[in-house]
Order: sequence, then C-alpha cells, then structure tokens
Amino acid sequence: MPTDPEELLPNNSILSLEEYLDMHAAVGHRTRYEILYRLVHSGEMSPTELEEAIEIDDSTLHYHLNKLVAVGLVEKRKRTDHGQDGLNTYYRATVFGTVTLTEGVDELIRGEQEFESMYDSATKSSS
Repeated sequence: MPTDPEELLPNNSILSLEEYLDMHAAVGHRTRYEILYRLVHSGEMSPTELEEAIEIDDSTLHYHLNKLVAVGLVEKRKRTDHGQDGLNTYYRATVFGTVTLTEGVDELIRGEQEFESMYDSATKSSS
C-alpha cells in the first residue's frame, strides 16, 4: 500500500488525484448524482428530458450539468434532429462518469446488505 495517495495513480495517468477527487465530490450532491444516474442508465438525454425526469427547473439543471461537464463526468453535444432546423443540445455520461457512478456510489448501495451483515456479526460478537 503506497504511503502517498498520489502513488496510486498510473505512471502516465491522464488525470491528477485532484481531478479524480473533484469527480467524486461532484456526484456527492443529490441532484448531480440523479442527473448522472439518468444519463448512465438511460443514455443521451436533452435538457428537457432531464428536467422532466428529475423534476427541476431549467436554471438549476444547467447549473448542475455545467458542474458535471467541468469535471469530465458528462459531455455536451449539439446535433440536428431529424426533421428539425438548428442544433439541439444533448448530454451523455463519459466513461469516467459511468465508472464513477457504477463502481462508486451504485456499488456502495448494492453492497449495503453485505455491509449490514458484517456490521451485525461484529456487534453480535462484541456483546
């Protein structure tokens, strides 16, 4: 086990430890977690689809989307939809967003039963 957390990074890491920590901090907010969860599990979505799914207003949504984009968990793309003029904005989870969610918070939630049984056995043996 390294003594310095920086030593956990691969030799040619494309991200710094601070960038990894910023990603985890970003999903520590309920609204940003919900946005990322929807994008990982539902795929690319427009702001309107996200507003309806999460039931938040436009300015709040964009504030949190901008945070997720800034740390690299979500990417923003513009595209022309079939039969429409102009460009529409869509958001999707990046690889980092998918891994942060599925191997981070979601994994902790899935592991709750295991943690609970470990806690229960520890408290029973200390009684």
